[in-house]
Amino acid sequence: MQTTTSADGTTIAYELSGSGSPIVFVSGAFNDRHTLAPVAAELASSHTVLCYDRRGRGDSGDVAPYAVEREIEDLAAVLSVVGGSAAVFGFSSGANLGLLAAARGVPVTSLIMYEVPFAFDDADRRPADLPARLSSLIAAGRRADAVTTFQLEGIGLPPEMVAGIRQAPFFPALEAIAHTVVYDAQVAGRPYDRPTPEMRAVDVPILVLTGKETWPVLARAAEELPSLLVNARAETVAGGENHTISPAETAAAVRDFLGG
Repeated sequence: MQTTTSADGTTIAYELSGSGSPIVFVSGAFNDRHTLAPVAAELASSHTVLCYDRRGRGDSGDVAPYAVEREIEDLAAVLSVVGGSAAVFGFSSGANLGLLAAARGVPVTSLIMYEVPFAFDDADRRPADLPARLSSLIAAGRRADAVTTFQLEGIGLPPEMVAGIRQAPFFPALEAIAHTVVYDAQVAGRPYDRPTPEMRAVDVPILVLTGKETWPVLARAAEELPSLLVNARAETVAGGENHTISPAETAAAVRDFLGG
């Protein structure tokens, strides 16, 4: 593990391996730098790969108050580690963040968006007050309730699945980073739950990926998104059950997209 420092002084932890043109991996909700490591490992023979802990997770620090702009600065700081610019692989809300960062001038050379949670149907949009309610739950010490509220309203998991997860042995690990669901609810919440005008203007090459077995709302988003962007195409890869990634198949699509 190594660290770099973001613009506001926050320490950002990362792991770096491989050689070749760089790819930076940006994870989603309830994730840390280990989540995308299997995909990164598949690409390390031909690329320098960097996986980092978004602020508030793993070994990275955190500075209040939170703002989406701070996470954009974090990504810029991580890119400086690999020479200042790189391809970015964003998973779930990490894909929202990658596209927004590119729109704000962060030197993203190309972007892979895996199962970005855009909500093109009004029925799929997350409640506008979700970040505030999650923040209140965290402030009240109700971390478990923040986790389940985000799973129900931020992700859209069925109640029976959420109830089962709450009894699962890994649930304490979700509670430990429950404060970060407030962050993801903003990164992937309104207005960033749909491509904003600045996002639509991004002209770097973009690959929109989904797993064949993903949730319908994510499949719909992937189908509609390329037509709204300047230079994007969509591809489906094996896997994707319950919003997961098949490392080998996904890496093959990324390798083909990046040309090696």
